[in-house]
Amino acid sequence: MATVDYFQRKLDDKRRLTIPAEIRAEFAGGVVVTRGFGKYLHLYSVEVWNQTVEPALRGDILDERIADTNVRFRMGKIESDLDLKQGRFTLEQHLMEYADIHKEVVAVRAGQYWRITAKELSE
Repeated sequence: MATVDYFQRKLDDKRRLTIPAEIRAEFAGGVVVTRGFGKYLHLYSVEVWNQTVEPALRGDILDERIADTNVRFRMGKIESDLDLKQGRFTLEQHLMEYADIHKEVVAVRAGQYWRITAKELSE
């Protein structure tokens, strides 16, 4: 079976993003969406968030770089269950505005997470 590392989707009228069937099991425990380092979003499985990202964000309390990363990733962070029947979740409006997403998105695997951009910006 081929590995899915890229997909394009149109959001429905309720701002829901449908995950391809081939990778839905990856998000069976839920999704976490945060702001990225640029004008894009990060999509994590709850498992990757809890086991990899959270420990990385617990660095030295006086490290300004760690504090800045915490603020970026936690400001507007959403955690949601994936509707397993339809394979979708809702993107919050404030995250769509941050990434300048209007209707269509491109998602690319970046190691253990996905980078979601507006289709217009990624081409």
